[in-house]
Amino acid sequence: MSATSTVVVDAWGLLALLRAELPAGAIVRRYLRRAAAGNLRLLLGVVNLGEVFYRVWQTAGEAKAEQALRLIRSYPIEIVPAKEEVAIEAARLKAKHSVPYADAFVVALARLEHASVATGDPDILGLSRALVKVRRLSRDS
Repeated sequence: MSATSTVVVDAWGLLALLRAELPAGAIVRRYLRRAAAGNLRLLLGVVNLGEVFYRVWQTAGEAKAEQALRLIRSYPIEIVPAKEEVAIEAARLKAKHSVPYADAFVVALARLEHASVATGDPDILGLSRALVKVRRLSRDS
């Protein structure tokens, strides 16, 4: 991976990391190490940060969600705001493809940043590789 490589991590990947799910969580941790060393630009859309927050809250409670938020903010990840350009690109993707809107934000951000998406989310994995480059993550059964 070159210093100019950019990867967008989605909620699926961050939740795998937070839950220590293998091998996905270990791969995301490796991306974090590379980002900390300056060998990788790692992005997270704010919409997907919110997705991680509410999903942790639903499964583990508000205090754990706040703890997860603090932890994610400490990572070498650029949290990208939901700018109009990204929102419109996400809306275009949602209109053309059967993908949840939060996932459309991940794909839109990756497309606009010329990045790949690190995910195991079946909705994103089901999209054409011509539409989005994916670094597939998986969980052990």
